[in-house]
Amino acid sequence: MRIVALVPGGIGDQILFFPTLDDLKRTYPKAQIDVVVEPRAKDAYRVSKSVHSTILFDFKGRNSLADLGNLLGAIREREYDIVLSLGQRWTVGLLLWLTGIPNRVGYAGSAGELFLTNAVPLKKNQYAAQMYHDLLQGLDINTPCPELALSVPQKDLAWAEGERQRLGIQSSGYVLIHGGSSQLAKTKGIDKIYPVTSWKGIIQDFERRQPDLPIVVVKGPEDTEFVEALLEASPKLKVTAPADIGKLAAMIAAANLMLCTDSAPMHLAVAVKTYTLALFGPTDPKKLLPEGNRFIGIKSLTGSMVDISPQAVLEKIWSS
Repeated sequence: MRIVALVPGGIGDQILFFPTLDDLKRTYPKAQIDVVVEPRAKDAYRVSKSVHSTILFDFKGRNSLADLGNLLGAIREREYDIVLSLGQRWTVGLLLWLTGIPNRVGYAGSAGELFLTNAVPLKKNQYAAQMYHDLLQGLDINTPCPELALSVPQKDLAWAEGERQRLGIQSSGYVLIHGGSSQLAKTKGIDKIYPVTSWKGIIQDFERRQPDLPIVVVKGPEDTEFVEALLEASPKLKVTAPADIGKLAAMIAAANLMLCTDSAPMHLAVAVKTYTLALFGPTDPKKLLPEGNRFIGIKSLTGSMVDISPQAVLEKIWSS
């Protein structure tokens, strides 16, 4: 059996789809499962335990008929038996119909519902991983949604061990901070950036209360200014720059506490079960964090990240 899933979105969306893929693999253990993803999200499947291969397609780009034709050809060539689609545009539905795949599952109420063989109700007011998992009802799979889980390559775990030795924290716990934001979020004006001055207040409080607890900040490709500003205020900070999602996941897994904003690393922290405190602007934490006291979301009362006070964050930390 061959199964393909169309999963638009970034790395965070892919990780939230992992439980659906894992349940598919559990139900059909001999199936080959592939995914169609945007190039920016391909790296997520470095830590997936259920996906065989990825097909790249820019869902949100200005795709020509040739682009759509190439995708159609790539899908038809593999002769899939089942397709799941998170995409709701009519062009996606038409594409699925043209593939000739006999079982086409997507959401009811979408523009492309006409082209589906099984349409599942879209319930947006729930944890996103559960919302995605609902698609399996179209295949008569009605099991509970599994927890997020990763399969981190052994070489990435080994890298993280070496990195902790380099930072001098291999025998102690540490707090990990991921405060960066993708260029895409900045370009689109999505409010996911917590002010540097507020991060400084949180870090300095940690340094005062627990001076021997290492604080490690993650430096991504676009985070140079952010990290330099933090180091200027707190020279004792340690900096790590994982080269890929597997190494980042390994560093998160070894941390005592993850402090972050609404981002893909937040979902990694949930998957490796690291105690996490995440900051949200306009987004509802209940849609992006599972229930439980291990993963805590602090939402701005105004919908603006800048209005979350460092004191509100610290109260959550020290009262936990």
